[in-house]
Amino acid sequence: MAERKSILLRLDPAVHDALARWAAADLRSTNAQIEFLLRKALQAEGRLPAEAGRMRKPGRPRREETEDGPEED
Repeated sequence: MAERKSILLRLDPAVHDALARWAAADLRSTNAQIEFLLRKALQAEGRLPAEAGRMRKPGRPRREETEDGPEED
């Protein structure tokens, strides 16, 4: 995966709270929700770069098994 960029984003506290509640309802972090909304807006305007990586699906990531399989007791 390509290196992720960090930015400082200043938001009105009420906007941040609304985003945080929406993110929680969609099982995303606030950061992931902002990225999701930005990508959606870029795609709607035909400005999402073709080389933009895919976002992972919302919710807790699946537990990956080790290469040798699950550990046995």
